[in-house]
Amino acid sequence: MRLKRRHFLGAGGAVAAAAGLAPLLGANRARAAQAQAPTYPYTLTDAEWRAKLTAAQYDVLRREGTERPYTSPLNDEHRAGTFACAGCAQKLFSSATKFDSGTGWPSFWQPLEHAVATLEDRSFGMIRTAVNCGNCGGHLGHVFDDGPRPTGLRYCMNGVAMRFTPQA
Repeated sequence: MRLKRRHFLGAGGAVAAAAGLAPLLGANRARAAQAQAPTYPYTLTDAEWRAKLTAAQYDVLRREGTERPYTSPLNDEHRAGTFACAGCAQKLFSSATKFDSGTGWPSFWQPLEHAVATLEDRSFGMIRTAVNCGNCGGHLGHVFDDGPRPTGLRYCMNGVAMRFTPQA
């Protein structure tokens, strides 16, 4: 097939039109997401979050980033104790539910009661279930249905989003 100049011009025009509409579509999506976003009891301004958290914690908790696998010391934490949100100190997981998933992130088969909230995550062309702190809404990681008994769930958490307190 022989391409003609008009094919390139037509495709270029379509790309230019889409690029011109992208900011408008993005703004509409942002407004819709904001309208549907859950509210949480513990809130801070963006400036307060930036001052309170390290850059890595801010990226994960407030921007839904992901730490590199096998970089968190919490992945190798095996003492009895509690894992809490690094943003607001909400207790999230008991060490009794922690297991080695082989993924490189701290994994748990069950959160503490009323500790987390879940939301549908459609980023990166996938449908996943995001896990947020139930108190401040900080992004913790994702939950998958390939975990051990008794729940069959794997809460795959970013270690940088949590702090560990050993049992006294």
